Amino acid sequence: MVPRPDAPPNTAEVKLARIRAITDAALAHMGVDDVLDELLDRVREILEADTAVVLLLDHSGRQLVATAAKGIEEEVYQAVRVPVGKGFAGSVAARREPVIISDVRTADIVNPLLMDKGLHSLLGVPLVSGGVLLGVLHVGTTRAHRFTGEEVEFLRMAADRVALAARSLLSETEQTAARELQRSLVPAALPELDGVEMAARYSPGRASVGGDWYDVFSLPSGELGIVMGDVAGHGLQAAVIMGRMRSALRSYALETDDPAEVLHKLDRKMQHFEPGAMATVQYAICDPGLERARVSSAGHLPPVLARPGEPTVSLEPQIPSGLVIGADVTVKRHTSTIEIPPGALMCFYTDGLVERRHASIDDGIRRLCDAVRPDRPEAVCAAVMAALVGREQMQDDVALLAVRRASA
Repeated sequence: MVPRPDAPPNTAEVKLARIRAITDAALAHMGVDDVLDELLDRVREILEADTAVVLLLDHSGRQLVATAAKGIEEEVYQAVRVPVGKGFAGSVAARREPVIISDVRTADIVNPLLMDKGLHSLLGVPLVSGGVLLGVLHVGTTRAHRFTGEEVEFLRMAADRVALAARSLLSETEQTAARELQRSLVPAALPELDGVEMAARYSPGRASVGGDWYDVFSLPSGELGIVMGDVAGHGLQAAVIMGRMRSALRSYALETDDPAEVLHKLDRKMQHFEPGAMATVQYAICDPGLERARVSSAGHLPPVLARPGEPTVSLEPQIPSGLVIGADVTVKRHTSTIEIPPGALMCFYTDGLVERRHASIDDGIRRLCDAVRPDRPEAVCAAVMAALVGREQMQDDVALLAVRRASA
């Protein structure tokens, strides 16, 4: 916004121009946390306020969390939380309009730090971006102060700039946390078993971190457990749910040697503790020498099998798809047994590998079958990624696992 030539030197527009000078120049050169600090410093200076605070909604959308503060930094250090609809900041969030408190001593205040700091007057406005409530921006003075309409308008316009920085902060924080969580849950190394060769690839998508994962582990029986899954959704929440599912499935894998029963228990657990979450999961238990695999699927794409001297095929006819996790816990799940001859290779994957916007998923699976051979798993993974990914970063995550039985 450019100030009008005839505007008085202290109007909201002129003040806002000073705020814009920060965000426009600084966002390209500073971290988002630093930009928020600069914004709060400038807001406090322009309004001659003693405190300025940004509180952001948590994932539940029911509480505000102190994220940045000037003049009352202890709000952030002490991780102050305010329920939406309660107290001063909670009222601003619930009403989505400015709230003025002329005398803190006579108001409904749930955050004791506001009283401890000796604040007398408060002005708060909602932080909204794209019609979505992100949080609250408020300022306070230790002296009695009657906030004017111009000051309210300035803080509302400044809140638009703060909301941009806040959205960047939320996105940056969630993406970083989700990627770190995802990396920590992908096996650092695959198990080493006599007569079995394995290789894997994991490539995060360009659009957003998703809930794709794979897992390989040895069972007390000496058998090999293989998991390939994909949680619906993207971002930190999908990654968190993925982590919980991985841990739960590992626990159930120690209780029964029936893959269908493992997926049934996983489904029951998710529907009780994570209502609304949905995922496709495939779980296989392989004999120690990989002579055969018992496989159950919860809506996941079937693996492909490459036998020496034969065309590579999808195992869709042999492995019923089953319902996704989170759909209906009362439906019975099935376990299928797949014979794996010497030298054969089985390939597990997530849909990001074979789905394309302008092609059918059957075309993608055919391309995958064309690329998979009963060869060394490392070479197979390299060939598959070259043929189906190439030089293009996928929109969705891609997980790929190749397991080969040694030749006789």
